[in-house]
Amino acid sequence: MNKSLITNLLAFALIIIGYLLPQETLLAVGLFAFSGALTNWLAIHMLFEKVPGLYGSGVIPARFEEFKIAIQSMMMDQFFTDENIDKFLSSNEGIKADLHLAPVIEKVDFSPAFDNLIVVIKQSSFGGMLGMFGGEEALLPLKEPFIEKMKVSLIEMTQTEEFSELLKSEIEQPEVLSDIKDKVSSIIETRLSELTPKMVKEIVQDMIKKHLGWLVVWGGVFGGVIGYLSTLLIV
Repeated sequence: MNKSLITNLLAFALIIIGYLLPQETLLAVGLFAFSGALTNWLAIHMLFEKVPGLYGSGVIPARFEEFKIAIQSMMMDQFFTDENIDKFLSSNEGIKADLHLAPVIEKVDFSPAFDNLIVVIKQSSFGGMLGMFGGEEALLPLKEPFIEKMKVSLIEMTQTEEFSELLKSEIEQPEVLSDIKDKVSSIIETRLSELTPKMVKEIVQDMIKKHLGWLVVWGGVFGGVIGYLSTLLIV
C-alpha cells in the first residue's frame, strides 16, 4: 500500500468535494492537508532524486563516496583489527578453513554507518527540514532495517568465490600486520568500487521510503487540522 499516494489522493478529493458543494471548511481542510502531504512527499523524493532548480536535492547519490568510505572504515576498524588478524594467523585451522564471514558480519555493529547517514542528511540542505519532523528521532525507526539491509549486502559480497580467494591469498602471505591490513583494505575498496550511486540509492531508498511514508500521512493529517482550525479563527 502506497501511503503517500493514498494520502495525497484523499486530500485532493477533499479539495474537489469542498469546491463543488461548496463547503469552505472542507475546502480549507483539503488544501492544507494536500499542501502538507505534498511538501513532505517532495522532501523525501528530493533525498534521492536531483530536482532541477532545487538546490540540495539528490543528497544521497551526491554523498555516494562518503557512504562507501564509511563502510570501509567500519569494516577495518571493527573486524580487521590487529588483534583479530593476529589471532587468525596464529590458528592453522583458521588459515586452511574456508572463510565464512557471515557469522562475523552478523556480530558487527553497523550503528556507526547509520549514524554517518544521519550526519550526511543533517549537514545537507534537509537538516533544517528534518528538525520540523522531530529531528534525528524521526529517523530512528530506520536504524534496524538499515542494519539488516547492510548485513545482507555485505554477506552477499563476501560470499563470492573471488572475494574468498583474494582474502585467503593475501592473509596467507608472511607479511606484517600493517601490510595485511593495507591489502585487505584494498580488497574491500575494490569490492566497494563495484557499487554504483544507483545501487546505494536503491539500498537506502527501499528502507527510507517504506518508513518515511508516514511523514506524508502525518503531514496530511496535521495540515488538515491546521486548515480546520484556520476556518474557526476566520469565523
